[in-house]
Amino acid sequence: MRRQAIPGEFRSNIHRGGTAKKVRLSAEARKTALAAARVLGLRVAGVDMIDAAEGPMIMEVNSSPGLEGIQKTTEIDVAAAIIEHIEREVTPARPPV
Repeated sequence: MRRQAIPGEFRSNIHRGGTAKKVRLSAEARKTALAAARVLGLRVAGVDMIDAAEGPMIMEVNSSPGLEGIQKTTEIDVAAAIIEHIEREVTPARPPV
């Protein structure tokens, strides 16, 4: 999602009055976010980035991201998606009967 601060405020946090809209990440932004989480050894992370002339730049990586804003913005149950992803990784596939 892309957040926008209210006029006169530099922080774009939703709880500070910022707004958010659903966007599709570019391949470069996705690669950058995944690399940031990987470097920190995180399987789940909130990666705050800005668009710069040089490409996406990392501002902050949160090891315990809040999900309320992204869930409302995307209408995706992010927590459930994370749990399902982890379950698939740790549950061995059953052989066909």
